[in-house]
Amino acid sequence: MLLSIKTKLKLSKTQEIIMSKHAGIARFTYNWGLATWNNLYKDGLKPNKYILKKFFNNHVKPELIWIKETGICQKITQYAFDNLGDAFSRFFLRKAGYPNFKKKGRHDSFTIDTGGKPIPVGGKSIKLPMIGWVRTYESLPHTTCKSITISRTADSWFIAFAYEQEHEPTTKQHDVVGVDLGVKELATLSTGVVFPNPKHYKTNLEKLRRLSRKFSRKFIGSNNRYKAKIQLAKHHARVANLRKDTIHQITTFLCKNHAHIVVEDLNISGMLSNHKLAQVIADCGFHEFKRQLEYKAKKFGCEIIVASRWYPSSKTCSNCGHIQDMPLKERIYNCESCSHSIDRDLNAAINLSRLASP
Repeated sequence: MLLSIKTKLKLSKTQEIIMSKHAGIARFTYNWGLATWNNLYKDGLKPNKYILKKFFNNHVKPELIWIKETGICQKITQYAFDNLGDAFSRFFLRKAGYPNFKKKGRHDSFTIDTGGKPIPVGGKSIKLPMIGWVRTYESLPHTTCKSITISRTADSWFIAFAYEQEHEPTTKQHDVVGVDLGVKELATLSTGVVFPNPKHYKTNLEKLRRLSRKFSRKFIGSNNRYKAKIQLAKHHARVANLRKDTIHQITTFLCKNHAHIVVEDLNISGMLSNHKLAQVIADCGFHEFKRQLEYKAKKFGCEIIVASRWYPSSKTCSNCGHIQDMPLKERIYNCESCSHSIDRDLNAAINLSRLASP
């Protein structure tokens, strides 16, 4: 199966400048394409990425000498238009909002290739087209890839590429497991295993506020403001990495040790409308949890079963099947029919596990 890897680059100051130039050209091309798309649409025309790409290469790019600077890979403009086309495709399918203009220093990235030829990868160094040799902090697998995406987070540059990986199904300890996701406990399994919610954002919130105040008080355009911006961005990245690491550990454990995993189809946007719980719900990363489960299920050979969001897993007694109202503040399920008492999350997880039965 095709999986990707992303790791940090160890760059010199000169190499960082080269990366910034590539990201700047990709950003300029994307913004030019978006502005031209908007103007053509206002004139009653229906543009697409192929028309914009052809016009840019034939009439705009020859006049921009700085794009053809020595050491700059010319493939980045092609991928910029591809990204713009993908953004509009998601918008037309109502999977995302209308594309926005890219801003310098925010989500800087670009993609390069060697004109269809495979790029060899392996070890702690890699030769990028036109850029040359760059080093990484961790060893890369010895393989080949078609294209490479380079992005910046705070003041660090990362490399990402996809390659074919073969994985055999792991030995499963349990046939079926129900997973109840929540705020108090991040995940409660029907087997009794509980993964607490570390609440990384709340734990680091005070430092984030302090760095935000420090950044806002700096003079706009000053070097001190840029330094404060990098400090704030690095801490935000640290919180995001902690959250992803927690989710990776849970999802890997689930897919390696369970043959059938039953999870709920949560209405995340509806849950975020609750302003009292929106912050902690967003910090749980429920969407990322489901995304990782989907690809790891193929990787480790298990099946994901998604229960309907209308299934009353929390309201149903796991002992007798009686259904009763369960306010969110009640954490213990006390059945009014059979007097069965059980933890609310564990009760829901057991009910979910039974959906996998034939």
